Amino acid sequence: MSALPRPARAPAPDPAEVAARLEMIAAATEGDDAERRRLALAVLKETLEQGRASARARLDAGAGGVEVARELCSAADVVVRALWDFAHVHVLRTRNPTAGERLALIATGGYGRGVLAPYSDLDLLFLRPWKETAFSESLIEFMLYALWDLGLKVGWASRSIDECVKLSREDMTIRTALLEMRPLAGEAALAEKLRARFVKDVIKGTAAAFVEAKLKERDARHAKSGASRYQVEPNVKDGKGGLRDLNTLFWIARYFAPESPLGLKTLKTLYSGKEQRTFEQAFDFLWAVRIRLHFAAGRAEERLGFDRQAELAAQMGYAGRGEAPAVERFMRRYFLTAKEVGALTRTFCAKLEADRIKAPQGLSRLLPSRRRRKKKLDVEGFVEDDGRLSIAGPKVFEQDPVNLLRLFRTADQMDLDLHPDAFTAVSRSLALVTPKLRRDPEAARAFLDVLARGNQPYRILTLMNDAGLLGRFLPEFGRIVAQTQLNMYHAYTVDDHTLRAVGIIKDIEQGRLAEEHPLSASILPMIADREALYLAMLLHDTGKGGSRGQAVDGAIAARRACERLGLSRRKGELVSWLVEHHLVLSDFAQKRDVADPDTVAAFARIVENPERLRLLLVLTVADVRAVGPGVWNGWKGQLMRDLYSATEAAFRGGRGADPAAGVRTRQAELAEAARRRLIEVDPAAADWAASMEDAYFSAFDAEEQAAHADLVRRAETTGAAASARTRVTRNAAELVLAARDRKGLF
Repeated sequence: MSALPRPARAPAPDPAEVAARLEMIAAATEGDDAERRRLALAVLKETLEQGRASARARLDAGAGGVEVARELCSAADVVVRALWDFAHVHVLRTRNPTAGERLALIATGGYGRGVLAPYSDLDLLFLRPWKETAFSESLIEFMLYALWDLGLKVGWASRSIDECVKLSREDMTIRTALLEMRPLAGEAALAEKLRARFVKDVIKGTAAAFVEAKLKERDARHAKSGASRYQVEPNVKDGKGGLRDLNTLFWIARYFAPESPLGLKTLKTLYSGKEQRTFEQAFDFLWAVRIRLHFAAGRAEERLGFDRQAELAAQMGYAGRGEAPAVERFMRRYFLTAKEVGALTRTFCAKLEADRIKAPQGLSRLLPSRRRRKKKLDVEGFVEDDGRLSIAGPKVFEQDPVNLLRLFRTADQMDLDLHPDAFTAVSRSLALVTPKLRRDPEAARAFLDVLARGNQPYRILTLMNDAGLLGRFLPEFGRIVAQTQLNMYHAYTVDDHTLRAVGIIKDIEQGRLAEEHPLSASILPMIADREALYLAMLLHDTGKGGSRGQAVDGAIAARRACERLGLSRRKGELVSWLVEHHLVLSDFAQKRDVADPDTVAAFARIVENPERLRLLLVLTVADVRAVGPGVWNGWKGQLMRDLYSATEAAFRGGRGADPAAGVRTRQAELAEAARRRLIEVDPAAADWAASMEDAYFSAFDAEEQAAHADLVRRAETTGAAASARTRVTRNAAELVLAARDRKGLF
């Protein structure tokens, strides 16, 4: 990143100065409660804006995201505490409160954590010594209406200690909020009493249940906001790999050390020094992005949309480099950070399991206090640990780096989940992936077994990618990891899109998508070299962002990868050709007239033979379908099937034949037969049928031809006629208009 100029810093709010100004207002407005409130709120509004301005200046001057989030929280503290004091002294006038009037004001949730974005909610607990009183109701009403008038969104509750304990036992959301309680004002002894009761009566003995609930909650949140951490418009707060995932780790860690700020004491025992730095950098970066996003939107905006990405990239000092624009570099940093958050989460879960806190396989049960069940496998170096694949010892990869690839092949072959211990060990062993390993025949065989012959290539390759192994072993793929696509057409990063496409081919091959893609499902068994198909799919976008264009750079990268993997020259050339031409079928089908013999002939000359045609169709279907939800539709599928069928017919004309001539001959034969059928059904359509070109009869079926003939007759009588219908198979609405041609008709 380039260095940013350091603007003059605005001063942060001074609590003493704010209090003095409020005292002056109170003295000057004695007897006029409305004016006193109006002027007091004006001062507090100014204080809030001053705090935001100071925080923004610090951010622009290069301060870290967490540091600025703490300053924003401090500014909110100044406002809330000043309002509390003002309410007691000048509104409710409680200079000598009774025992029942001694409340405590406690920050909970994100506010209790001590970090805020500019427009974050403020979560407040009004802690009462006993039941609700007229005094507590008046105090809470004044505080809430004042905070709302300041433009703040407040989440609040009024409870006694017994109510807090009871509700937090029953409701995990309330328990989590109280886990981060931070006294703000009022009776410190009352707040401390709640903390002690909470630890003793709620936390003690409930760690496993809390961990289970938080991780299930995380999974549900991911499902709602988008299960992929590589969505190109990510949710910084709730998305996979976002701040909430890190907060989940904080919550769990703090559960075991409630006295430790943010649970840092526990976290430091879980991670290596490098992982601790990664954690801190990820937390800081995500907070900086979230704060800038709030400032840019002027509200609590959590989705990093296309309309904000370039703006934030510039603000954070990113500049273009080579073929990569600034916004692409910024978003790649974001997605790499999200990927690191996923790895940190796995490491965390591995440690929890080792300490017998978390149950395996989705936490479906609480783990009994027995020794872990490890079963030796036929594959040397690996064991089955509580139903998941793990490593037999800490030096399994060091002794034979090929085991890095064998681990994932075994997980696929045995249909086992990967144990977090094994995942963490892979992430920590990436230095073992050397040029020698990349050319090792056994390593290549294990990798291709997963990719082309595996049962679940999407799941296994995604694990490899998350661990950092896939891009390390296959550098061509590594250059597209976390690479964003700067348009609204693509829903995922390049690497995630690619792995999804590989998975779609497997789904077609195994019949799971036969109904949606009948042609692809029928021809895939006819493909002689499926290894080339899967490898081409994995490498098809590796040329993106290259200086010579995606097709050329991708073909070069594919050829290089195939050579290093030890594949034959013929196979390498086929993979390279498929990568170079992976957009051709889609372009011809969607941008040209597939009923035109010249279009079919031009396409056939590029493809050259039926095997390439089959490969290209399956490759294209998977590529388009993996772009994002709703991108594939029946209309696109029909166009591709039409082009495939016409080209296949051209190839049946024999080697050396002119494809266009073959298509025209076939069209003429079909057209003549169609004319005869139409005239038999509707003799009055003879003249119209004779006037239509041969290509028309290839584009429409007999039912449509009869309907068109009737439409034309009606148009001859009325001057114009139209019909409309829904084409379910093409996922389209069709409008047909018949009228005499004239200038400006369309």
